[in-house]
Amino acid sequence: METVMKAIDQGHFSPRTVDDSFSNRIYTKILNQLDYDKKLFTQQDMAQLRPYQYQLDDEIKSESFEFYDKLSAIFKERVDKAEGYYKEILKTPFTFNTDENIEVDGDKIDYAANEDALKDRWRKFLKYRTLAKYVDLKKDQEKKKANKDSVNAKFKTDAELEADARVSVRKNQENYFKRLHKLSDDDRFAMYINSITGSEDPHTDYFPPKEKQQFDEMMSGTFFGIGASLQNEDGKIKVASIIPGSPCWKQGDLKAGDEIQKVAQGAAEPVDIQGLETEDAVKLIRGKKGSEVRLTVKKVNGAIQVIPIVRGEVQIEETFAKSALIESKGGPIGYIYLPEFYADFQHTGGRRCANDVAIEVMKLKNAGVKGIILDLRYNSGGSLQDVVDMAGLFIDKGPIVQVKASNQAPMALSDGQPGLLYDGPMAVMVNEGSASASEIMAAALQDYKRAIIVGAPTYGKGTVQQLKSLDDYISWSDRIAGNTGGGSGTAPLGSIKLTIQKFYRVNGGSTQLRGVTPDIALPDPYEYIQEGERRDKSALKWDEIPAADYAPVSSAVNVPMLAEASRKRVGANATFQLIEENAKRVKKQEDDNVYSLNETAFRKEQEETNATAKKMEELQKKYTPLAFSNPKEDLQRINMDSVSIKKNTDWINNLKKDIYIAETVNIINDMAKANMKVTMGEMKR
Repeated sequence: METVMKAIDQGHFSPRTVDDSFSNRIYTKILNQLDYDKKLFTQQDMAQLRPYQYQLDDEIKSESFEFYDKLSAIFKERVDKAEGYYKEILKTPFTFNTDENIEVDGDKIDYAANEDALKDRWRKFLKYRTLAKYVDLKKDQEKKKANKDSVNAKFKTDAELEADARVSVRKNQENYFKRLHKLSDDDRFAMYINSITGSEDPHTDYFPPKEKQQFDEMMSGTFFGIGASLQNEDGKIKVASIIPGSPCWKQGDLKAGDEIQKVAQGAAEPVDIQGLETEDAVKLIRGKKGSEVRLTVKKVNGAIQVIPIVRGEVQIEETFAKSALIESKGGPIGYIYLPEFYADFQHTGGRRCANDVAIEVMKLKNAGVKGIILDLRYNSGGSLQDVVDMAGLFIDKGPIVQVKASNQAPMALSDGQPGLLYDGPMAVMVNEGSASASEIMAAALQDYKRAIIVGAPTYGKGTVQQLKSLDDYISWSDRIAGNTGGGSGTAPLGSIKLTIQKFYRVNGGSTQLRGVTPDIALPDPYEYIQEGERRDKSALKWDEIPAADYAPVSSAVNVPMLAEASRKRVGANATFQLIEENAKRVKKQEDDNVYSLNETAFRKEQEETNATAKKMEELQKKYTPLAFSNPKEDLQRINMDSVSIKKNTDWINNLKKDIYIAETVNIINDMAKANMKVTMGEMKR
């Protein structure tokens, strides 16, 4: 504890004052981590814990763990009691014909008043889970009955289906409590320390030695899995991003924002992963190459879908930049996909994204494109130097980003090489998954008025982190005495990932929290809810510094005219209208998390939710796909073997159906019209 606080105090960009407000943040975070949906602690427990709500700052200063010890003891006791509740409750059949409902948003309910109220909360929760499974089983049987070949088939009664559903829920709960019992004192203590580091900001984390080792292995090796990046959001395992070229990307159904509820090994009984740590969920999803995993997923629109994915090698090379040509009425449009700002620092001459993008730009210029689209959607960032070098491909010269460390003057990172590689019409695609380096790139091209930014507001991560060993902060006297990690024969303390700097646009504004607002906004599934950095109350605030000395292009395009033309097209497009409707539904679901425990009402709610997904599928069937082709320079590499051919075909087929790319092509064509100013490379002097 002492060493973590020393590391934060000495190394963090903006260490918070350790006061009552900081104490409240820690208190809230650790309780949410241990019992977000309030199925363990009661108000009687809270009566013992609440006196510490504004005292944890004092405990940190006095190196006391009174609150943690009491919390840990109550938690272990409550886990044992709750385990008894579910076993007893699931012995009795449920009936689903009464008017009863359940609120599943932990923020909207109080802790149960007493033991009886807590047991009834478990009854409702288990009834809800059993009803969901029962309806699934019943729907499957209804489909079989409708099949002409099922005349002689044997079907189960509703009572038998309900019993099967309870057995399934019981198995899931057994696994859930096994995981809770696996939480050692060290695990819970690491969670407590992380509630402290996470109260500084969302990206400052403590890594115990074992987790640090796993982190290093994950960053350095290849593995067999599905290729989805996961994150834990209030106890729910959600897909943060999809790795291009990975098994789930090729399968096509799993999307960023989806919540994974269950994991099954092929046809085996699915394991409920709700409430699971991300690391444990990943272990279930990964497996042998060629084996199948089936994910039960709750889509962004609320629909439930089982997605089968065959595991394969997740290859780093699939994240490299690549380009394609799009046929359009105004001529060929170039498309560059950049999934991350990669840079190989380990090898001399290793691949860097700025160099790779320059090569793709040359291919597109050779093909005579009328404009270029740079796709940074779900690009979570990476190499800062490559952002600077890449932006320099599209502007003459000048500052690209400002970087500020704690108590130091801002430093501008500039493209110092005169000239530019491409000066024609350009659009950059972004969304809520575009973060960090992506936001710097989009912001720089927007500030220079060099490109039109299209899509949804970006993530809002305007900070940089550095991983440091906690042993580096141990005093020499303690090292010599061997009193703690780093001393002779003692175990290391672990590592801390610290936020050490903040990014600022050349116009002086920070990308932190606010992100980058597109010049042309397109309907987005998340547009009515808070996403990205804005969701975390511990996020560092937005601020601004003086603008750098930069000169926007002298003949920028007419953004209002482009935006109005796009708005009219989007308004007349049935698919975009459906996305807009679904975004409102997502907002409504976030605001209203009450579900009926009556079968008829429950099925009606499901049907209404699934109706949007069915409409979307029907519209996609009617959609005229874009015409894509590869640059001629890539054909030899693509056609070298069947695997390369299939990878390319899968990629092109996914692009063809992307309605956001289609509208960005329209925007590029608008920019290229003769009556608009599009000479975007000329700089003010």
